[in-house]
Amino acid sequence: MLGANNKLIGTTTDRIVTIFGGSKCDEHTEEYRQAMEIGSRLAEAGLTICTGGYLGVMEAASRGAREKGGRVFGIVMNQFKSEPNRYLTDKVASEHFYERLQNLITRSVGFIALRGGMGTVTEVSLVWNKLQTRVLGPRPLVLLGRSWRSVVNAWQDHLVVSDADVSLLDFADTAEEACNIIISKSLDVVV
Repeated sequence: MLGANNKLIGTTTDRIVTIFGGSKCDEHTEEYRQAMEIGSRLAEAGLTICTGGYLGVMEAASRGAREKGGRVFGIVMNQFKSEPNRYLTDKVASEHFYERLQNLITRSVGFIALRGGMGTVTEVSLVWNKLQTRVLGPRPLVLLGRSWRSVVNAWQDHLVVSDADVSLLDFADTAEEACNIIISKSLDVVV
């Protein structure tokens, strides 16, 4: 049953993995299929999924997890007029963007980002910055897909991004590889 409880994510003892990605992909895209596989594999491994709660990658990861009996948190915005996807088990409503980002990040033992838009870039940048500044303890941030290497290389070429900064990231080419990184590197993460 889908419930709205803002305190729920802060009090759960579940081991949560947050999946970031675009809202504009559908079942016919590689990102959707990858996100479904990620949700499925992580649920089978006993991990709880957390997404932004809406369509595209968020729906696909939620769907994959639910089809394997997993728990899925959707961090939704009261300002959005869209309905959350139907695969969520728990809905956590946020009043504003920063609160939503905090809910997506603070309780997670790891993160996987698929190709997306500026929202996904914002999420990845915030997690990465929190890892760089040690606001978050070490945990995996996996960037899935060919596009991420090019994006990160461009950031290194044109911004102040060091090799040490990049060493905080993991890159994966497949959903299976991304999940294996998350499962192995998040074992000792304490939130």
